[in-house]
Amino acid sequence: MTTLVIGATGATGRLLVNQLLAQGEEIRIVVRSMDSLPARVMGHDRVTVTKASILALSDGELADLVRGCDAVAFCLGHNMTFKGLFGHPRMLVSEATRRICEAIRATAPDQKVKVVLMNTTGNQNRDLKEKISIPDAIVIGLLRMFLPPHVDNERAADYLRTQVGQDDAMIEWTAVRPDNLIDQAEVTGYALHPSPTASAIFAGGQTSRINVAAFMSKLIRDQAIWQIWKGQMPVIYNTTQG
Repeated sequence: MTTLVIGATGATGRLLVNQLLAQGEEIRIVVRSMDSLPARVMGHDRVTVTKASILALSDGELADLVRGCDAVAFCLGHNMTFKGLFGHPRMLVSEATRRICEAIRATAPDQKVKVVLMNTTGNQNRDLKEKISIPDAIVIGLLRMFLPPHVDNERAADYLRTQVGQDDAMIEWTAVRPDNLIDQAEVTGYALHPSPTASAIFAGGQTSRINVAAFMSKLIRDQAIWQIWKGQMPVIYNTTQG
């Protein structure tokens, strides 16, 4: 199995790469700088590295990148700096998601490609008409107005829901929604839910990045798990401390 990991040098992406390599998978990654790659990954015989900014690649280059892939995992995020939050590209995640999906269609794969998007509990699954409290709605409305990364996350998931949908001939998808992200050294217990079980703003839980990576790896590799969650936006919470 071959997986393209977008955002492979990020805090969660690098953990996903490690887990997939440990399971014997072939990996393709795109990096803006080779300096951001650990030597063991850069020199691994099952890793293919493309040095580029993902949005700078042409449509043809993106098609070459996804051709032959069984899955694409998005672990993209905006840096928590002023430039990262408000600079360009403001719609990094949603634009990359759209262009990668278009590239998959351009290659006309023989079997459906899995797209696994790392998202957030602050984004509602509108297919389920998830209800939130008035205070949460006010804060999320403010985030939409003043924080471009929040809108970016919403648009990325909405593209999968509305433009790919549930019956696409070439793409299946899942959008994984962690709560407040924390760092832990090992995979611990975690629970999965179709929708948030607590306020994402005022009473959020915690989700370790390594647990997110573990679940994304299972979605990619385990067809039984995939069948449960494809076309959905599962929420993941830690249930034990690391």
